Amino acid sequence: MTNLLTLTRMRVRLALRNKMFFFFSIVMPLGFFFLYAGVFAKGDPLVVAYLLGPVLALNVMGSFWGLSATLVTFREQGILRRFHVTPATATDMLVSSILANYSLTLPTVLVELTLARFLFHVPSLGDLLSVFLLVSIGTVSFGSLGLVIASVTNTMQETQVLNQLLWLPLIFLSGATIPFTSLSKTVQHIALFLPATYLVHGLKNAIVNSLGPEKILISLGSLSIWFVLTLFLSSQLFRWEPEAKIGRRAKLYVAATAIPFILLGVWEARYGRVIAEEKMTMQRVDDSEKSDTHEKPRDRQQSSDPSRLDDSKPHQ
Repeated sequence: MTNLLTLTRMRVRLALRNKMFFFFSIVMPLGFFFLYAGVFAKGDPLVVAYLLGPVLALNVMGSFWGLSATLVTFREQGILRRFHVTPATATDMLVSSILANYSLTLPTVLVELTLARFLFHVPSLGDLLSVFLLVSIGTVSFGSLGLVIASVTNTMQETQVLNQLLWLPLIFLSGATIPFTSLSKTVQHIALFLPATYLVHGLKNAIVNSLGPEKILISLGSLSIWFVLTLFLSSQLFRWEPEAKIGRRAKLYVAATAIPFILLGVWEARYGRVIAEEKMTMQRVDDSEKSDTHEKPRDRQQSSDPSRLDDSKPHQ
């Protein structure tokens, strides 16, 4: 435990000194937040609440990119070799990476929630316990994906290519950038096999529909199982030395981490629960916008009606 805490503190200090970390972990997430809330939502509190789930999901999903690049850099530069001569184990190194990433991601999420509530006047942030659980489990699970990528790639070039191949489907098919209901039916069914879909969907339900943890157990459970599988696999494939290369056959084991979402995707494609809930959530936001649009002209009409202005004057 002492080795784990020491490594975690060290990883946090190294990250805070890194300019790339400052950009990708603070500047870019806040940039996405203001882009979604100020441009796409046009400052409308109801639309901001709907887009807050995808914004938080983008912040959480970015965990795998930073962790994979950092570990591969450490291995190529021989930094991991120095840790290898200490009492620290491979599990200590991997878990400390996840804990350090989590402790650095959570403050940014809290800032985004605070800005949504007080700057854009979002009336409700939904069930905060569900939001906290999804952000926590999502951060460690996608962080573990980064550890797997670092374990199966031999060079930084391979890591960047694999990150790109994974990142683009995760953000474009899950509803994080394009509304899920705007996707074609075929693409929606493909998205049901992606872990990011259940993260974005769960956050929308937690914020817009105020669903408690017991109502989003599928999202929480699937991401938790995925976290265990990815962490276990990364611990088995972890390498300290840059000279140690991993074979092609070992890379095939990565496919085993997709088993939970393959099974869940088949079940969801048959019963359509996620697709139906996404349509209901979008309809709820649309109905709220229409009701607000009708109320505002009525208020303006009442305020400009001379007879109502006369009625408002005290009788002499």
